Amino acid sequence: MAETTNIAKMAEKLSKELFAEFLWQRMDPTNINWPCEDVAKHKAKTHPSDVVFYYEEPYSQARTYVNCDLKSYAKGTINGSNIRSSIESLARAVSCAEKSNEWRDKYLHEHVTPEICGLLFVYNHDGEYDKDFNTLLGQFKNDKLDIPTKSKIVVLGPQDIFWLNNVRHEIILMRGGNGELPDREHCRYFYPHLVRRKNIQLDNAKASTLEMLTAPWIILSYVDPKKQNRKGFVVFYRRDGSSTEEFLYLIDYLMHYQVIVKDTDIYIKTLNAHSNAAAFFAKAKDRYVDECEGGKDIKDHLDSIKFSQINDVRTKFSDLEIGMDNG
Repeated sequence: MAETTNIAKMAEKLSKELFAEFLWQRMDPTNINWPCEDVAKHKAKTHPSDVVFYYEEPYSQARTYVNCDLKSYAKGTINGSNIRSSIESLARAVSCAEKSNEWRDKYLHEHVTPEICGLLFVYNHDGEYDKDFNTLLGQFKNDKLDIPTKSKIVVLGPQDIFWLNNVRHEIILMRGGNGELPDREHCRYFYPHLVRRKNIQLDNAKASTLEMLTAPWIILSYVDPKKQNRKGFVVFYRRDGSSTEEFLYLIDYLMHYQVIVKDTDIYIKTLNAHSNAAAFFAKAKDRYVDECEGGKDIKDHLDSIKFSQINDVRTKFSDLEIGMDNG
């Protein structure tokens, strides 16, 4: 029983460390069960909340609350039956959270407009899962999930968590050992003004949203007070970088939203990318200058971008260390 408890704590420990770097806030209490609001339909007396995080939405005056189901599975126990059961259970919990006074009293702030969603966090604690988790998810039909119309369930599988954890480690490395990033308080995640959607919470919406965490890239922006408030961006690029066109699209995005500008440091970080990714990126820069007739200024801006690979990091916890951790 103690070993099982320690394994469960692995996902809790990693999620706490991981989402803190993406500027999510964590609510108390954790690991509680609260009364079901529809016992006859859900066939359950209670629903669990392993942990609830929150962050501000950039494009609306809302605060998103993420009700999490944290799973820590060995390779052999990640299967369609377990994942399906967990998604359905989480969907019922989110449905009840919308109308549960007890859940709202515990987790929601009175002065904000809340949006409640669910997150299934599937951590492979032995690090040996090598299948395509998305294929497993594709077998699951979500049209019968019991969730409110405007709510959602997001699933982070082993590959997603591996990616995000490597981004976290790279941020820590850039901030600490390399001194390329300032302290966390001077960093925020980048949400540009869109054609039909303005970033209306520029002062408050600093965290990475669930949408950004599952997108092809994550963009961290910063102002470094130790370097005369010099601005910078770090683009964590998840795609494999296997073509010039792929990077041409990225460059066009960064230019359009004025990320690549004068007197700004730009880093592009990839993980397990194509062996020729750096060469494809170099060719994309040349092609962009040729096609856009940007001249020397644009070329200088593009050439100043620092393109590099993230070191592959795999986080594995010891049952003994988790068991002895009283924090």
